[in-house]
Amino acid sequence: MIDDPPLIKMRGIVKSFPGVKALRGVSLSLRAGEVLALLGENGAGKSSLMKVLGGAHLADEGVIEIDGRETVFRSPQDSRNAGVAVIYQEFNLVPGLTAVENIFLGQEITTGGFIAQRQERKRAEELFGRLGIAMDLDTPCGRLTTAQQQLVEIAKALAFNARIIVMDEPSAALTQHEVEKLFGIIRDLKKQGIGVIYISHRLDEIFTIADRVTILRDGANVGERPIGELTRRAMIEMMVGRELTNEFPARTSAIGEARLSVSGLRSGRAVQDVSFNVRRGEILALTGLVGAGRTETVRLIFGADRREAGTISLDGEALDIREPRDAIAAGIGLLTEDRKLQGLVLGHSVRENFGLPNLSWLSRRGFVQMGREREEFAKYSDLLKIKVATQETPAGTLSGGNQQKVVLAKWLARNCEVLIFDEPTRGIDVGAKFEIYLLMNELAAAGKAIVMISSELPEVIGMADRILVMHAGRVTGEFADARSTTQEQIIQLAVA
Repeated sequence: MIDDPPLIKMRGIVKSFPGVKALRGVSLSLRAGEVLALLGENGAGKSSLMKVLGGAHLADEGVIEIDGRETVFRSPQDSRNAGVAVIYQEFNLVPGLTAVENIFLGQEITTGGFIAQRQERKRAEELFGRLGIAMDLDTPCGRLTTAQQQLVEIAKALAFNARIIVMDEPSAALTQHEVEKLFGIIRDLKKQGIGVIYISHRLDEIFTIADRVTILRDGANVGERPIGELTRRAMIEMMVGRELTNEFPARTSAIGEARLSVSGLRSGRAVQDVSFNVRRGEILALTGLVGAGRTETVRLIFGADRREAGTISLDGEALDIREPRDAIAAGIGLLTEDRKLQGLVLGHSVRENFGLPNLSWLSRRGFVQMGREREEFAKYSDLLKIKVATQETPAGTLSGGNQQKVVLAKWLARNCEVLIFDEPTRGIDVGAKFEIYLLMNELAAAGKAIVMISSELPEVIGMADRILVMHAGRVTGEFADARSTTQEQIIQLAVA
């Protein structure tokens, strides 16, 4: 009922860390059976607020109420006991344990001091039944798909009767079909009276699943509206704090001759007879559904996977690319889809990550010239506006946008002639997206050839000069004028 107190109400939450005030009197409320979208740029305070809600951080000031009763979360266990479950983007599962073992880890059902395995299994089946799915209960979670692991996390939340579930970027690594299935589960959770806080940079999803939106900027509330009262443009303007003239920067293309040409690329069923070229000053978008063969194609070009057939040439000269170092030497750079696992060494400093593909010219007699490395990184850090405390800051502590800029910096330092961006703005806020778009335009204007893989069709249409669509390992169509193409036309070829 609307007169009932909210499931949770946070008022005037303040949280400071050394040198930074992360939260400046933030307020938030969530009612039973409601989906609240929590939006904001990276660094806006979303994660800090959710860590306060999850008991990982103790607020310096402010009040948390559960069902109208004031409470204090001094630990994650306090939050959990109050019915709060936080499903982080990096799942909190033990890869070697099964779904059942992960669900009841730390809250085992026991009889006479022994784990009641049959009871746990029966309870797990009931939980997945409540979600309307069948789950393999015996496979280690490390071998489950991302979507299946996410379902295990949701079942874990239901196992301890969570009434408030926080989902942080839940769709980031899901296919469109899996996203639709997730939305169906969220709607079922709503019917059961569970409140969901949904965090995502994919604004189209917000209009599909959210009832209400709370927006943060610089650690403070800047807006709260029912979803029906917001437009995409208004939402972005509140997030970035300025009027939005265009979501994608304008660019006048000066496209020249072909630079990168590939012909007859093949690798099993993943890539089958793929041919295309990318011209000087052009941004070519490679799109299609997840699993269409886009990433597999560029991995063949970069030498990360071995091709069974096909030729690759740059500026008319055939290349013999057998491994990534061959591609790098030829002037090809790849910004991988998963920057955390494949693009960066998270435990190493940003300076060291910058230097990795550039050691050939940053070293002398087998030793890295650290002074020169620092100077070069400082130059690109200023150019790309990388926000980092010091050059020795571990890459894993940066926001998604700044991590992407570090990856880009190392390839710019190589002066690559061909740059492949695989999902360049995944998990990045709208402000950082615009900066990445500007950089891509500048690189194209400098004569670089750019291949952009993206699952976000507005991004494909807004950024590309030309579009290639893939399905089942093959190119199924081309749109020579990206700006005059519709999403419906692309989807028709993507599912062909």
